[in-house]
This record gives sequence, structure tokens and C-alpha cells, in this order.
Amino acid sequence: MAAQEKRSFEDNMLVDGISSSKKPRSNGHVAALILARGGSKGIPLKNIKLLAGVPLIGWVLRAAIDSDMFDSVWVSTDHDEIERVAKSWGAKVHRRSNGVSRDCSTSLETIQEFLKENPDVSVVCNIQATSPCLHPSHLQEALKKITEEGYDSVFSVVRRHQFRWKEVKKGSGECTQPQNLNPAKRPRRQDWDGELYENGSFYFATRDLIVNKGRLQGGRVTYFEMEPQHSVDIDVDIDWPVAEQRVLRYGYFGRGVSLMFCKVSGCLTDGRVFLSMSGEDTVSLHTRDATGLRMLQKDDVEVVLLVSEDDLVTQSLRNKLKEMTGCKLMVVGEEPLKDVQSVVETKKLDWKDVAYMGNDAADASCLSLAGLSAVPADAPAAAAQAAKYTCEHVGGLGAVRDFAEHVLLQKEQAKAQMKQDRIDRNNF
Repeated sequence: MAAQEKRSFEDNMLVDGISSSKKPRSNGHVAALILARGGSKGIPLKNIKLLAGVPLIGWVLRAAIDSDMFDSVWVSTDHDEIERVAKSWGAKVHRRSNGVSRDCSTSLETIQEFLKENPDVSVVCNIQATSPCLHPSHLQEALKKITEEGYDSVFSVVRRHQFRWKEVKKGSGECTQPQNLNPAKRPRRQDWDGELYENGSFYFATRDLIVNKGRLQGGRVTYFEMEPQHSVDIDVDIDWPVAEQRVLRYGYFGRGVSLMFCKVSGCLTDGRVFLSMSGEDTVSLHTRDATGLRMLQKDDVEVVLLVSEDDLVTQSLRNKLKEMTGCKLMVVGEEPLKDVQSVVETKKLDWKDVAYMGNDAADASCLSLAGLSAVPADAPAAAAQAAKYTCEHVGGLGAVRDFAEHVLLQKEQAKAQMKQDRIDRNNF
């Protein structure tokens, strides 16, 4: 079995027979571009359909942004809702023309239009929104082949061990013939290197190749081999549950967060206030949610509960809440961002290192900025549209636990990826 190519992002050694005297290409402006037309025929608005609680396009946007390799990350679309989701994940939007938004329009035509409108871009990476198991390391290593090794185009492939046979017309009486094997010497899997197939995850190409030669693959062309577990492409609705299980195991969940803000009313509680004959006002707290908060703290995620300055009942219960959850409480005004921003800055964190859970239009700014953000299942549209994750449960009945598990899964995946990267570097 041919060893799969594994290279660390920091490694400067050359492969694929490139001479050490080969001069690296001038980087210029490198852009990532995800094509996301609204008129998907297989699954309506497939590109923003939730996959494991995250819009499909969000998985590749997170990988592209966290790769830190692109001067800009774009989504090309003709649909308002896709544009909104793209911006909430930190992408710029190329509003494509009607001429390249038809069913017969090609990816090449759309990319050429994008490059015409953005003359500063010298290298573009067309990332498929339907590849949710893409990781930053895949993009980092592939781009080096252009910026450091002088290739004109790079595309992703996956190795398959499948024997191919010639197709014959039904009723022709013609016998089929093997395409890539000798049946008399049928090899065992471990004795055969298999074959490389495009998996459609991404295509890097230079401006010159795309604009002047009208091609995404050509010139000095090479490939980047991805592992089979990361090669997921969603084409039909039946693939969705399979892809969801795959992405939960092999998807990229981000860098991990160390701080989480959580609104009390509407998230930790259902927002209702119970009035008693004795004159005491009470709120309800689900033990499942309290457990979720303690799980986060156990994994070194600091949790700050946010209480509205108008919520006098919850404020009066702050000591009890702190006792039950072990979390700090913070009173916020009508615009929570003004209050929580100071905490983020004091702790010298980037918003990518922060998780935020809210349930109101006033939370939209924080939900959009946070590396991980969520709303309960019953959140109003203004909040849900800004969040990156939608919980299965409603506020006060398990939503916080849903998000806590999502945050912890993200941290676990981030740690596993860092460990694998170290193994790859040591084994190179």
C-alpha cells in the first residue's frame, strides 16, 4: 500500500519530485470561495440545512476561516437567506448575477465572474459546501503546493479500492471487460494501492489558469489526498443521516472555547415567573441544564450567566443560582454586547475563543461574533438567524445541556486534531 502523503503546515521540505531550486510563487491575495446557489434541485436550500445542529455551509466556513491561510473568505450566492447565514459565519458575500445563477451555469463561470469583480485575487480556492468533514489542515497543506512549490492548480482526491468493469448496453449480448484488474490475478486489498478519485472537496487554481485558460485544473497540476473518513459529499436527502453521524465523528469543530456566556431567562429557564400566595416569586431550573453547566466547568470552560437588568426576580435569586450551578452571574443592559465585550477584552480573548447562548434579538450581535453560539429550539427568528447552532430542546427544558454537549464535543475534537497533527509531524 502506498503511504498516504502527510505533511505538517510548518514543514518546508519539498515533495512530488519538485527540485529544491524551484522558486515559490508570490502569494498575492488568496481567497476562499464557496458556491452556494439557492436553487438546489436535490434538497431545497441544502447549503443552509442544519447538519448536526450547524448549517451545512457553516462546517466548511469554519474550516476555511480557522486555517488562517486566506486573505478573504467568500460565499457566492443568489439567495438572501444563504447570504445572511454566510455573513453570520464571518464570510463576505459575492452576489452572483442572474447569468451565472441558472441551472445550466457552471462553477467555472461563477468563479470567473467573481475574479472579474475582485481583480486583486491571484489564487482562489473553490470549496464545496457539501463537504462538511473538511479540516483546516487539508487547506493549509494543499495551498502550500501553490504558494511554495509553484503548482498552478491543486485538487482533493480520495483513495478507493474498487474494481471497475466496462459497462455494456442492456440486451446487446456483449460481454463486460475488466478496466483495472486481471481477474486471473485478482489482488488482495493490502497488495493493491487502489486508485485516486476526485472527491470534490476543494479546487485551488491561479487567476491566470481560470481567467485566461478557462480551466480549474491545468498547468502544473497536482492533487492532495484526503483520508476516506473526511471525504463526505452530500448529494441526496438519504445521505443526510449518514453524513450527520460522520460529521459528528470526523468533522472540524473549531479550536475549542474557554469562556461561555449564557442568558438565564429563556435559555437556562423558560422565562416564566411563578407567583405564590406567600408573595414569593420563583423560576424553574431543569437539573439537566444545571448538570450541563457543571460539565463545562469540569472541562475548564468558565461559564458566566447573564441576567437582564430588568429581570428583578432572577436577580433576587442570584445567590441560589450561583449555588446550584457554580457559575458567576453578571447583570447586563439592553445590549449585552456592551457589557460582555469588556470581559472578553479583560481576559485577552478573541471572540473565536468564546461561546454564547442567547434567545433574543438583543443577543444577535454576540451570537454572530462568538466562535460558538446557540439558541434554544423556541428562540425567535431574530436570534436564531444569528446563531451558529440550534438546540433540540426549548429554553428551560434541556437546551443548555444540548449546547454544553456541543461545546464539549468541539473541544474534544479540537484536542484530538492537535494530537493527530503532532503524530503526523513526528512521523513525517
